[in-house]
Amino acid sequence: MNTLKTTVLLAALTGLLITAGSFFGGTRGMTLMFMVSMLMNFFSYWYSDKIVLKMYGAREVDAESAPQLVGMVAKLAQKDNLPMPRVYIIDTDAPNAFATGRNPENAAVAVTTSLMRGLTESELEGVMAHELSHVKHRDTLISTMVSSLAGAITMLANMAQWAAIFGLGRGSDDEEGGGGIVGYLFMIILAPLAAALIQFAISRSREFMADESAGRLTGQPLALASALKKIEYYAEHKMMPEATPATSHMFIINPFAGSGSWMTSLFSTHPATEARIQKLQDLARTLR
Repeated sequence: MNTLKTTVLLAALTGLLITAGSFFGGTRGMTLMFMVSMLMNFFSYWYSDKIVLKMYGAREVDAESAPQLVGMVAKLAQKDNLPMPRVYIIDTDAPNAFATGRNPENAAVAVTTSLMRGLTESELEGVMAHELSHVKHRDTLISTMVSSLAGAITMLANMAQWAAIFGLGRGSDDEEGGGGIVGYLFMIILAPLAAALIQFAISRSREFMADESAGRLTGQPLALASALKKIEYYAEHKMMPEATPATSHMFIINPFAGSGSWMTSLFSTHPATEARIQKLQDLARTLR
């Protein structure tokens, strides 16, 4: 169900980008923006992992320098029939973790030193199983593609705003453009809003799926639930200095976590931690 939901939402986001492209050039604009999105996805596919690991100052470790962590990841990867990913540690006081890489053969998982100190062995195992689930289901690639598409739509919205200010739009009845007041309202307000909602909905769906996969892999979903509660507490009270909104969706808990209303949750990259814990508790009952 989560896979189907992601496919539908990704198709909707691509359609939204192409429609937005038509605003500036009809069929030519649609074709141009489709090509732009493909180029953006190609770049993200090959280089996003290297960029984000360097951004957070992650250092690679091996069985000699971090035997417990690397051994745990190796055991989980073998159990889930995955290639052994590269393992990284980030020196920071904020506990968190993420996975990156374009495919399981070129994947990496990263954890902070604070996470390793603050969790029990079973809790840390749950977190690493969660990140390996992202690797297995290529969630990093999906998230990168979605971010690229949403970013292109936002760029077009900014172009439309400037076009409206300087009166550069076409008439609403022009076949080669989608100008007019309705077109401008769609491009400036509705298109980027819809793109953001779709982007966040896809991210939340993948987090739920990774939680479930991790709980089934370890057989201890309550350990992951406990880890999520601890990580969120620290995320609410200690900001990760290196964190950026552009990469917040990658972490197991949003580094900018905070409570909010149901409206705020629509614009969140992660489901509410309470909802995630509830699903893990339900899973634990089915595994007894």
